[in-house]
Amino acid sequence: MGKEENNDPKDVQRKGKAKMQLKRNIGYFDGVSFIIGSIVGAGIFVSPTGVLKHSLLNVGVALTIWTASGLVSLMGALCYAELGTALPFSGGEYSHIKRGLGSLPAFVFIWTATFTKPASNAARALLFAEYATQPFYGICPAPDVLKKCLALAVLWSLGILNGLSVKMSAWVQTVFTLLKMMALSVIAVGGIVLLVTRQKESLARFEDMFSSEIPNASQIAEAFFQGLYAYGGWWSLNYMAEEMKRPSRNIPLTVMTAVPAVIVFYLLVNISYLTVLTPKEIVSSVAVAVTWADRVIPSVAWIIPLSVAVSIFGALNCSMFTLGRLSYAGSQSGHLPLLISMLNVHSCTPAPAMIFSTTIASIFIIPSDLIMLTNYFGFSAWLMTGLTCASLIVLRYREPHLHRPYKVNGSKFKIFLYIIF
Repeated sequence: MGKEENNDPKDVQRKGKAKMQLKRNIGYFDGVSFIIGSIVGAGIFVSPTGVLKHSLLNVGVALTIWTASGLVSLMGALCYAELGTALPFSGGEYSHIKRGLGSLPAFVFIWTATFTKPASNAARALLFAEYATQPFYGICPAPDVLKKCLALAVLWSLGILNGLSVKMSAWVQTVFTLLKMMALSVIAVGGIVLLVTRQKESLARFEDMFSSEIPNASQIAEAFFQGLYAYGGWWSLNYMAEEMKRPSRNIPLTVMTAVPAVIVFYLLVNISYLTVLTPKEIVSSVAVAVTWADRVIPSVAWIIPLSVAVSIFGALNCSMFTLGRLSYAGSQSGHLPLLISMLNVHSCTPAPAMIFSTTIASIFIIPSDLIMLTNYFGFSAWLMTGLTCASLIVLRYREPHLHRPYKVNGSKFKIFLYIIF
């Protein structure tokens, strides 16, 4: 009897399903690398121009907006930390919206994200190709065919990597996060050294920072949007909550380490830019980090375009990792084809989900319109963030006894304030 029961096909199938699940391979330092790597992309190398422009070259207003954008992002990340610790499942926002607002909003979210998030990945891949080919062509533009082929190669290399091994993906993320932080450290330390050695000339730019024209509410909103774009990506950790070791401890601790660190780095980098360049020079620059390098380290200025490419590569790796988990969660709930929820039998990674999302991103490479892809992604991303925070409020009222290892302080007011932003 015992042997017959053990050989029952249904029992074997159930045991196989029990074994085939995502494993908790992501620790605290991996989580920090994923959040920092997701936030720090091309934004800090480009967005300072937009923030300063819409601030009407008012240095004090621009630095205030950078700080405020970081604090709002931190507030959002802490809201997500409460959801991630209470509901530590793959899929991030999708899983939270499904639990808080119901199946229909979750269905709309998953099918919207199925196209908008791969569009974002396509934009990152094209931007990577733009910076990676720039040193070889100088002032001449690189051929579009070359950039598209390089973007596709990067997409599929990372797609295959994330489909084969979580540990390898986490290792790549850690390495590229360290490289991009080293690049930001070069800019930050260089600015501090110049600020100290050329005190009178440098400090003059920070005297009476608010003396210039004060922008109106509309202009401040535009500048604020540019700042938030540079901090985008803080939501990435919730997509891998099911794979976090000790999620109730590591998710909030990771958020409270990574996001404040990025805020500090961003402020130091902006101060460095303003130490070396005038506000007018920053606004007229296409890539302010490259202009800074030409002025401070002209003999090795090529390091900065390379650093931008490295930074984008790391952000793309994190984005593709999380997108695979989103597709996997949607398929498990029946909102996407069942095939996508299957796992690699050797590494327990969502390989079909990675192939699915990478294929869609590859299609978006064809038009290669960065502005169109960015706009396509931006609006829907913040809309879904608002819905996720709304689900947090709903769960507070509907499931007050849900175990919450971490709870956002300041009650509902902070959450409502974040939704308004």
